[in-house]
Amino acid sequence: MYITPSEDGFHTYLAAAMHRKQVPVTIMNVPDGVKFTLTAAAIDIHKETTGSKVVKCLFAYCGGTEDKATTAVQLTDWTGVVLWSYTVAKGRGASNRQSMAEAIAKHFKDDYLKKQR
Repeated sequence: MYITPSEDGFHTYLAAAMHRKQVPVTIMNVPDGVKFTLTAAAIDIHKETTGSKVVKCLFAYCGGTEDKATTAVQLTDWTGVVLWSYTVAKGRGASNRQSMAEAIAKHFKDDYLKKQR
């Protein structure tokens, strides 16, 4: 599998998560001759402002005031056919890249690979 490099370095988190979650794939550094390519969208971070945190705490409750991040991945084969996709959203924004990558690896292993056997 080739993981398309991203400007923010998220591809390194994805490669590490694949190993950590013992996903049975070989990660390649070059796209030549690979069967699958995993591409992640840019991580979208929504930062809560201090003002919005104060207003939420005053008029509702203080839960849900942490930063949030989302990303999506697509697995394609060598012909470009999308075989699998997944979206993940996590609290605590940019500091949670590892958790996001591990969620992707886990779901790739459980949702895609197990169904291919």
